[in-house]
Amino acid sequence: MNVAARGISAGRRCYTDRVTGRGGGSDMPTVLVVDDEANIRELVGVYLTAAGFSVEQAATGEEGLRLARSLSPDLVVLDIMLPGIGGLELCRLLRASSRVPIVMLTARDSDKDKVALLEAGADDYVTKPFSPAELVARVRAVMRRTAPAAASVRDATLVLGGLGLEPDTREVTVDGVGVTLTAKEFDLLATMLAEPGVVFPRERLLERAWGFSDYVEARGIDVHIRHLREKLGDDASAPRFIETVRGVGYRIRKDGG
Repeated sequence: MNVAARGISAGRRCYTDRVTGRGGGSDMPTVLVVDDEANIRELVGVYLTAAGFSVEQAATGEEGLRLARSLSPDLVVLDIMLPGIGGLELCRLLRASSRVPIVMLTARDSDKDKVALLEAGADDYVTKPFSPAELVARVRAVMRRTAPAAASVRDATLVLGGLGLEPDTREVTVDGVGVTLTAKEFDLLATMLAEPGVVFPRERLLERAWGFSDYVEARGIDVHIRHLREKLGDDASAPRFIETVRGVGYRIRKDGG
């Protein structure tokens, strides 16, 4: 455990304990922290509150799911190891019905484990033991890139063939039918759709879509592209929208299928 965590007294609350973010009458973004270790929740709450966030906490997956559904937080910090509903399963449940950004806490650092987090729908992850300051920085970065006002593409609606993307509302349609994407999937699509025909290497997609290229393996992009294709009804072997450029990366077809 990070040394800083041991300096927080168990049960001492130094941060806003009740969410007052979305729908609660406050301009403070709300973060739901789900971790079964009280001192970790306390530590994370202290640092997030100092950074200007309102914090709610849950000790189990079931409680986290209930609060996420009732409170609609702006972001969820989620530990992978939870009693009852595990962190990965909770991540999948949240992602199935919500676009809320999710930052995972994990003690596992193998490539297989990292891919599993991305597969479950996580937007980012921090490996334990972690620096609270780094976690706050990751939370801020995820919220910047998922906020409509922070979209890195032009404000006008992007339309190509049967594919449409609205940056302001972060809505995507295929042949007029709405498609629900995660924050990362949306940012990937928006980045490529803004420049049809341009080949984006994986490293460039990381940099352009999220502003980082060092903390996630470039191959992790492949996971998001696969999910994106599935949701768009795109076939990798005969792509309508997203083409693979072998050994390089991806691009949006100029004719839009």
